[in-house]
Amino acid sequence: MKIPEYVGPCAFGIKTGVVLPGCDLKSMILKETKRINKDGLLDTGDALCVTESIVARAQENYITTDEVAKEIRAKLNLKPDSKLGILFPILSRNRFSLILKGLAKAVPRGEIILQLSHPNDEVGNQLIPPEVSEKISNNGRDIIKPEDLEKEYTHPITNINYMQYYNDIIEKEGAKSTLIISNEPINILEYNPDGVLCADIHTRDKNQAKLSPKVKTCTLQGLFNDSNRKAWSEWGLLGSNMSSENELKLAPYKSDEFACDLQKEIYGTTGKQIEIIISGDGAYKDPSSGIYELADPQPAFGTTPGLRNLMREGVKYKFLIDLYHKQGKSEEEILKLIEKESQAKKGTNDQIETEGTTPRKIEDILASLADLVSGSADAGTPLILIKSI
Repeated sequence: MKIPEYVGPCAFGIKTGVVLPGCDLKSMILKETKRINKDGLLDTGDALCVTESIVARAQENYITTDEVAKEIRAKLNLKPDSKLGILFPILSRNRFSLILKGLAKAVPRGEIILQLSHPNDEVGNQLIPPEVSEKISNNGRDIIKPEDLEKEYTHPITNINYMQYYNDIIEKEGAKSTLIISNEPINILEYNPDGVLCADIHTRDKNQAKLSPKVKTCTLQGLFNDSNRKAWSEWGLLGSNMSSENELKLAPYKSDEFACDLQKEIYGTTGKQIEIIISGDGAYKDPSSGIYELADPQPAFGTTPGLRNLMREGVKYKFLIDLYHKQGKSEEEILKLIEKESQAKKGTNDQIETEGTTPRKIEDILASLADLVSGSADAGTPLILIKSI
């Protein structure tokens, strides 16, 4: 089946067999691309997105909560009775609950000081209603404790009280739980922690810089990022997911290398030069829930060189159609002029015809599209073929 010329950019979810830990993933993907090519759907210039989850699974990139405990103790020089501060974790059973379990195991006779932001975490999960947050701020209260709130609040979608949920995880491991709500990072220092883990994702470096002159700190990226280990990632614990009751799956390691090797093998087999993306969460905000989906450090964990630092290019069709129509151009003339304009603007920074078209990295757009087609739809298609990129 050949895609008709009148079809623009489009994406297809590709079903594969079950990807198990330790499997030969490249051979599995190569088998699928041969089939895609045989059916006339593969062309030079296409992009193939591979979800990071199956790459990490094939790499057997797993760690346990006991290993998390050992890692944080070594990184921050903690003892079983130390005080560990945890700053701005996101509210997520899948993403953070097991990490928290491992952190609490590190100080079973000590204390966890857990500081949450309000009204939401950094990706939009609501801790308390915005009107409650505003009232607190207007009253000049910089630090709030759960008992200071008028009532208990649950997440509007999951219906979970994350303050209680995280508190229970900590206390189950024997540690004392001290939970505070504040948007000012340095407030955690009032509780005299022996070390602080900056558990935020996109603001981690900024907040670590604020705290590191006063206390020993590290970020989630600073844990399990040693390539000498069996299980590791350049992103550390960022991008990790719950795998079982006591096991986490890290983000894949050496994703760029995997993408480049796969590109070469596909070219050698099919003769088609395509781009490869190892994709994670899409970078978009859900308009109904207000949740920003990007719980991974970035949408693409790895890409082939043809996509790196490449920005979306193009012209503003609506602007040019109206402009040329007012000049009395015919439909045929407008189409030719837009095509000519599009070719002329490639690689330039002329903003007149592209006004309103927000510059974005191509890899982010493609990875976000792949997540919408595969991950967010839970379609069982860990490969996404994108055409006419």
